[in-house]
Amino acid sequence: MRKGMSHGARSAMFAPLDQLGRAEAVAARLVDAITLGLLADAERLPSEAELAAQFGVSTVTVREALVVLRQRGLVETRRGRGGGSFVTAPAGGPSPSWQDSLRAVSLGELRDIGDHYAAIAGAAARLAADRSSTEDIQRLELATADLRSATGVEVARAERQFHLEVAAAAQSPRLTQEEVQLQRACGGLLWLPLGSGEPGGHEEHRAITEAISDGAGDAARRLTEDHVLNAVDRLAGLHLDLGP
Repeated sequence: MRKGMSHGARSAMFAPLDQLGRAEAVAARLVDAITLGLLADAERLPSEAELAAQFGVSTVTVREALVVLRQRGLVETRRGRGGGSFVTAPAGGPSPSWQDSLRAVSLGELRDIGDHYAAIAGAAARLAADRSSTEDIQRLELATADLRSATGVEVARAERQFHLEVAAAAQSPRLTQEEVQLQRACGGLLWLPLGSGEPGGHEEHRAITEAISDGAGDAARRLTEDHVLNAVDRLAGLHLDLGP
């Protein structure tokens, strides 16, 4: 699996906060960046001064946020020459089991999650077809290749990163933030690592990437919406098979 993410996704994650001076908000952004793979394991974070400037907060606020991350085991701070704050990404492995995750939601809730996600992801794909750069397309092609080679729990992470790349290619920080929030809330459910195979199939990802590359906005939106709703249909069938 490749390391790192596109500049657009990372820029959106480190955009100034709407509510200034809140260590909890800074910590939440950094947690999302780590758990969604925007920051790689062992990657060195920007300095406290740089983070403060990016988020539009004080260095004291950043320092408080880093304390929270250290307490959660997501960051370690090293002293001395070559020191700083370094990411300690959590190990893979779904918890609770995907069966328990599915049982925790009703079929109606699952459909509603899918509708919301499809609307956001579809809009991002349409805009990406109009606005994506050559670098964005290259990132999407790499993300598609990652999905083709991923196995086990890596499939779910690669799926989530693919959609983050699409959102970043839309060149809309607000839309990328919406994608991040949806991934935080329900991405783990939609792209459950079910043990074998791939949630949507390699051909769907390839078709989405090609439509964006060709500038076919309506096709990119439709293909992305279908991809998300196909995943929901698959999960709905598994939900019924699980029973009460």
